[in-house]
Amino acid sequence: MSGKRTGAGTGTGMAADAGTDGSTGTGADPCTGTDGSTGTGADPCTGTWRDRRRRRRRGSRRPGPPGPYALLPWLLMGMGAFSNLFQGEAANPWLGGLGLLTFNSLYISVVFRGFDKKKRESPVSYWLLAAMAAVTFGLAIGYGGSWLLFFPLLSLACGTVLRHRQLAAGLLSLAVVATLIAVWRGNSGTDPWTIGYGTFISGAVTSAILTLAETVMELRDTRQELARTAVEKERLRFSRDLHDLLGHTLSVIVVKSEAARRLAPRDMDAALLQVADIESVGRQALTEIREAVTGYREGSLATELDRARYALAAAGIAPVVRRSGPPLAPQTEALLGWVVREAVTNVVRHSRATTCSFVVDGTSERVRLTVTDDGGGPDPDAPATPGIGGTGLTGLTERLAAAGGSLRAAPGPERGFVLTAELPVDGTDRADGTDGDTAAGTAPSPTLGR
Repeated sequence: MSGKRTGAGTGTGMAADAGTDGSTGTGADPCTGTDGSTGTGADPCTGTWRDRRRRRRRGSRRPGPPGPYALLPWLLMGMGAFSNLFQGEAANPWLGGLGLLTFNSLYISVVFRGFDKKKRESPVSYWLLAAMAAVTFGLAIGYGGSWLLFFPLLSLACGTVLRHRQLAAGLLSLAVVATLIAVWRGNSGTDPWTIGYGTFISGAVTSAILTLAETVMELRDTRQELARTAVEKERLRFSRDLHDLLGHTLSVIVVKSEAARRLAPRDMDAALLQVADIESVGRQALTEIREAVTGYREGSLATELDRARYALAAAGIAPVVRRSGPPLAPQTEALLGWVVREAVTNVVRHSRATTCSFVVDGTSERVRLTVTDDGGGPDPDAPATPGIGGTGLTGLTERLAAAGGSLRAAPGPERGFVLTAELPVDGTDRADGTDGDTAAGTAPSPTLGR
């Protein structure tokens, strides 16, 4: 039926663009998981603004420690004393009423301070607790009977303020004194041992519950902090991987593009071959970026050395590779592969070298990778700058330091530059480099460190 829309049905013929919402019939709400209609004019996936606010409130509620208001109902234990005053059964009712008012005021003050760590540990809280104990002793000795029930209340207050040895000593002393006063007065109407036991157990249970709740809150805060740290470390890892991947790949693409531009006027076939290489390098870069994003990329030293030969040859630099020593662990090869990649990137970009050598030699304890080029060398009049420059080598320095290794970049004995990376064979448990501090600064490299 054209020109009309209905929003009351839920059958298969319901218009997809219906302007009103009706009952969902037999099905549950696909967005909230609840049954029934969302109300006329409401978005079926968000509901009304009241529903959204209600869901936000439910999502924000998290179990936490009990508040000070949970201990206020226990003041009803003093109703017996209040009844004695109201019925005129207590001597000096004005004095007893003042003591009752003072005790309640001190109890509320101490309990509320006990839920704030800074206030709980301040001397004021201990002075208030001592004044409360003095009032309790005076009322219990002077009146006895139902006034002895102020000892468990005093114990509750002690449980909110005292901790560890102070709590144990305080509760034991308070239970003994309460029992002795109950035996001496003899008019409590309750077994004196019950008064002592109730006094001890009240403070012990209160302190145990509050301590457990505080521990749970601290663990929750620690878990949130660990989650934030993990996110920061993952961002740092990804930024390093992205820099190393794109820096090397874009350098090769630039070199290949320049070669294709120079060859195009003279030899179109050779230029097209360079263009095909650019396409191949770009596709490989896409694959490596996807692997880096998922965190599953494990570099191979042999693969990186082969790529280094290819990239250097394309830039007109003769590669020399020598490798010796025992087989390396995958984590060690991954780290050294990153070093090779970064070194090739900087040699191609900045060195203007004709030869670049890679020497890998290792023992049963340590492995060393040395990259040497015969570039023009630094300006002898330029002042030296401490530390390793450049984002790439700085990140590699941190990665190797986290694995117990080191990275050094320095001018060569005659010309060019030397990049040396050392790693312990079995020291790569944290080879991802996210937990390590930056290594100590070493000699700068104006070309390799860019």
